[in-house]
Amino acid sequence: MVASVLEAAGILKTFPGTLALDHVSLTLARGEVHALAGENGAGKSTLVKVLSGVCPPDAGRLRRRGQRLTFDGPLDAQRAGIRAIYQDDNLVPSMGVARNLFLGGEPRTRLGLIDTALMHDRADEILREYGLNVDVRRPLRSLGTGAQKLVALARAVTADAQIIIMDEPTAVMEPAEIETLFRVTSAQRERGRAVLYVSHRLEELYELCDQVTVLREGRVAHTGPLAGIDRRTLVSLMLGRNLTHLPAEQPGGFPEQPGDPPFLRASGLTRRHALTDVSIELRQGEVLGLGGLLGAGRTETAKAIAGALTLDAGQVTVAGAPLRRRSVAGAIRAGIGLLPENRSTEGIIPTLSIRDNIALAALPRLSRFGVVSNARIDRVADTFMRRLGIKATSPHQKVTELSSGNQQKVLLARWLALHPKVLLLDEPTRGIDIGAKAQMQDLLDELAVDGLAILLISSDLEELVTGCDRVVVLRDGEVAAELTGAAVTEEGIIAAMAASIGD
Repeated sequence: MVASVLEAAGILKTFPGTLALDHVSLTLARGEVHALAGENGAGKSTLVKVLSGVCPPDAGRLRRRGQRLTFDGPLDAQRAGIRAIYQDDNLVPSMGVARNLFLGGEPRTRLGLIDTALMHDRADEILREYGLNVDVRRPLRSLGTGAQKLVALARAVTADAQIIIMDEPTAVMEPAEIETLFRVTSAQRERGRAVLYVSHRLEELYELCDQVTVLREGRVAHTGPLAGIDRRTLVSLMLGRNLTHLPAEQPGGFPEQPGDPPFLRASGLTRRHALTDVSIELRQGEVLGLGGLLGAGRTETAKAIAGALTLDAGQVTVAGAPLRRRSVAGAIRAGIGLLPENRSTEGIIPTLSIRDNIALAALPRLSRFGVVSNARIDRVADTFMRRLGIKATSPHQKVTELSSGNQQKVLLARWLALHPKVLLLDEPTRGIDIGAKAQMQDLLDELAVDGLAILLISSDLEELVTGCDRVVVLRDGEVAAELTGAAVTEEGIIAAMAASIGD
């Protein structure tokens, strides 16, 4: 039996209004690469922070080799042999590469001063093993983001950590850097170290990891050998679906569609580390679903169409006319509106009233000679509050006093006030109650009947199946499949999400 080096038992962690971890248990063994999988909001990042000393658990215990662990901060975890490489590296960009590599453990002279020459020599030798031939005296920020990740990994290994946690390490890496990461990680297994590997990329998990723990809604949904679970079952566990049969993946490409030609066409959308040649078509009066796991490129696709994401290549046309100015303003003028996933930080203006939030984008159309008409604003607010059924004491009530579902309706009203032709909706029903969700789905049906072209991004498989005419599934920034007609099923969507690249 392989000895465990770290045990987390019954970890409970709450934040205001959120149960992030609900009695989660996890065991890391010596010489093991352990995958931590789960969708957005599953609790992965919170668990990483607990294990690395960033935030204490509210209940539960941590043990290393039978000894109870308590952390007052990350330094305590590091002293216990635990090092974490976060999505946002905890390095110092203005410092030199070598100084970052040895930060807190610099070689010293007999007088206790930093031995700069020795530090530079050792850093140069270590980083060459990671394929990094750089001037170690240069500031860290002069390196690419992927190279900075490798420096963070080298720092953890150099510090002789026995437990290394990697949180989405390859998200910004080039193929050669990923290959180096895999080689170094496999070497840690051979040296008897434990690695907790967090990634949304299934190919990486199956290539690198021995065990897997799946989190869903803050709870452990599954733990066991990764070789004993196929990709489709793994995706089903992440999404909370118990499926016994999954059909083969549907081929990509655009099947013949009856009726009018595409009103919106996005062709070859490409952005480094995010999208690769993504193409979709959307017709008036159609609800097109966009599915995929966390990190598949759904939000990036919507932002690219709406002019909010700079592209390396690709084109968007509306009614046959290309968008020449790739900007949010240009997309709005063409009739494209984007309802963002994070309404609290990218949508709602919390200091404004319901009325002002609704009218915000339409103010230029509600003014004459630069003077805004309050009467027009009132009419617009009243119209859309009635049409969308926004429940409030008055249009002047603060928007933050509304329920999540009503806040989402306020954002939708803002775009409808501009009379758009295309609506891009990123998780419009996330975080709202069942009643509000049903109202939102009915409203989208009405808007489609009125002729709007709607792109619906959702992690809810049932919502995609019941609410969409077609579903495009993305995987690792590429179109994996397009499902139409009878193929639009939960099983079909999961099959496309789970299939390995090249299948």
